[in-house]
Amino acid sequence: MAELVPISDAADPRLADYVNLTDGQLRKSLESSQGLFIAEGAKVIRRAIETGHPARSLMMTEKWLPTLADLLPTLPCPVYLVSDATAESLTGFAVHRGALASMSRLPLPTLPSSLSRPPTPTRILVLEDLTNHTNVGAIFRCAAALGIDLIVLSPRCADPLYRRSVKVSMGAVFAVPHTRMTDWHNDLTVIRDAGFRLLALTPDQTAVPFDKAEMGDKVALMLGSEGDGLSSHWINEADEAVTIPMSASAMALGVDSLNVVAATAIACHSLVTR
Repeated sequence: MAELVPISDAADPRLADYVNLTDGQLRKSLESSQGLFIAEGAKVIRRAIETGHPARSLMMTEKWLPTLADLLPTLPCPVYLVSDATAESLTGFAVHRGALASMSRLPLPTLPSSLSRPPTPTRILVLEDLTNHTNVGAIFRCAAALGIDLIVLSPRCADPLYRRSVKVSMGAVFAVPHTRMTDWHNDLTVIRDAGFRLLALTPDQTAVPFDKAEMGDKVALMLGSEGDGLSSHWINEADEAVTIPMSASAMALGVDSLNVVAATAIACHSLVTR
């Protein structure tokens, strides 16, 4: 059963997992070295635990205890009770979603094992250098809603288990299996050799309209970074470049593309329904 531990000092070393949650670089270093991530809010905490992530500790004000009353007896970790002022001083923001939890990361499967695991994935997303945590979280949420089997991240993609990504995804980062490439230049070959047809999504309106693209039994949809899109190397490696057609009126106004999250939602719907 979880032990309730009142703490009044933000400098208490037992709260070290929760320090400066708004400092991206610091958190990247800390979470990588400690093998942890932060879940925010009762719903996200529940989803993390349900998918097998062990809780290291929880931190909340006493008024939020009822929101997790049924879960706390099952947790073999401390629950740190702090004031609102202590929580804000420690984390760097006003904690208004109730509880925070420090969770242990699970081992990330390799790319080859992810592509061959049962049930065998047939519709996957491959993200190249998406560095915005909000966009990555939103893409996971789209993928979960629309039935994508796997998300593959390039080495420089943002961490889907970063607090902001987890929060935006509403815990969908725990529902959609993901893996990370180790070789940006050559790992597309690993995906192709596993039987996937590589489709590169581009705003270029001369590319094949997505709904007319050739689909195989296994399709990997490649999505590029927020600013530059897919690299020329990845576009050249694709079996086909595809686009979401824009209306003539939009083009006339200079609106020549969708943001990456909107494009992902549209493309994923077409991908799974076909």
